[in-house]
Amino acid sequence: MRPSDKISCEGFPCTDVNHESYLIPDVTVDPAQISAVLISEAAPPNKSDYYYASTNPLFAQTTVQAFRDAGASVTNVADILRLGIYLTTAVKCGKTGYAVATQTTRTCSVLLKQELALFPNLRVLLLMGDVAIRAINDIARQDGLPRVVPAGSTYKIRDGLFHYRGIRALPSYLQAGPSFFIEKSKRKMIAQDIRTALDLISQTL
Repeated sequence: MRPSDKISCEGFPCTDVNHESYLIPDVTVDPAQISAVLISEAAPPNKSDYYYASTNPLFAQTTVQAFRDAGASVTNVADILRLGIYLTTAVKCGKTGYAVATQTTRTCSVLLKQELALFPNLRVLLLMGDVAIRAINDIARQDGLPRVVPAGSTYKIRDGLFHYRGIRALPSYLQAGPSFFIEKSKRKMIAQDIRTALDLISQTL
């Protein structure tokens, strides 16, 4: 199954993103083998930096390093997929500014909800940054449910027990992109949160 064959944006209504960098993961996965989804912020401005690009993309570099920091023996995104972890973004187009508008996250969460529904055996959601956290709360709102992750600074709430329809939600920090190499304190917390996700997955095998 290729998620890009199952999901598409109709009309591209968001005005604060670059539609030319629109990306749904174009990778073959076995839905039954996916236990966790890592959701980062937005697609990169340059498609060659996306997780599944054929060269050595920036998103893959920083994410592989984050998993290695967590003790996982991985060298590429294919290794992460083999662990049962699928990588995607909350917003499917690249940003044009520093932040993503709340309405853009809400609009794109409809696509993310469809994407998550492709995987019947999900146990963990890694929410990498504020945009991913907002997106999962938007999805819960669409379902008539209370927010999954409460308001508050991520470092204060990241150890809480949060769930979306029985799936554990782990709020963390953005691991995709150049800032990963700069913010060392966040990098340590990212590794801890990925380690928690890996441990939760191993408990369900």
